Amino acid sequence: MLNRAYVYAIRMHGPQTRASGDPYFAHPIEVTGILTEYRLDTASIVTALLHDVIEDTPVSREDIEKMFGAEIAELVEGVTKLSKLEFTSDYTRQQENLRKFILAISRDIRVLMVKLADRLHNMHTLHFIKQPAKRERIARETLDIYAPLARSIGMHRICEELEELAFAQLNPRAVDAII
Repeated sequence: MLNRAYVYAIRMHGPQTRASGDPYFAHPIEVTGILTEYRLDTASIVTALLHDVIEDTPVSREDIEKMFGAEIAELVEGVTKLSKLEFTSDYTRQQENLRKFILAISRDIRVLMVKLADRLHNMHTLHFIKQPAKRERIARETLDIYAPLARSIGMHRICEELEELAFAQLNPRAVDAII
C-alpha cells in the first residue's frame, strides 16, 4: 500500500512545483519522513503521502476510497479540511475556527499528526514565499495555534521546532542578536 500511495502521489502531483522550485511531490515525502520518526501505523504514513491530493489535484475523496479504502480516505479528507481552515485575527472568527478544528481532529488524532508534520515541512520552506505579509501570517498562525497543539498531544520535538522557525520569521533581529 505504501508503494501504491507513493506512486499515486507522484503521478497525481505530476509537474506541480512548490515556491522553492522543487517538485511538489517532494513535500509529501518530507512530511512522511517526519512522521516515520513517530513510528505511526501504515494508514498514517499513507495519509501523509496523499495528504494534498484532494486539495491540490483533481482527485476526490471517492477516488482515494476506491484505491486505498475508507480509513485512508477519511484521514486524507480530515487533513484537507484542516488545511482549508483560515485563522484570522478576529477573535470571534478565531474561536469558531478553533472549534471546527477541534471537531475535525477529534475523530482521529492521526489527522492532526499529519497536519502538524505538514506544517513543520512548510515552515522549513517558508523563506521561499515572496510575500512578507503571508510569511508573517503563517508564522503567527504556527506560533499561536499549531505549536501549542503539538505540545498538547505530546509532539514536543515538533512543537519546539515550530516555535523556533516561527520565532525566527517573526523576530529575525532577535534571533541575530542571540546567535
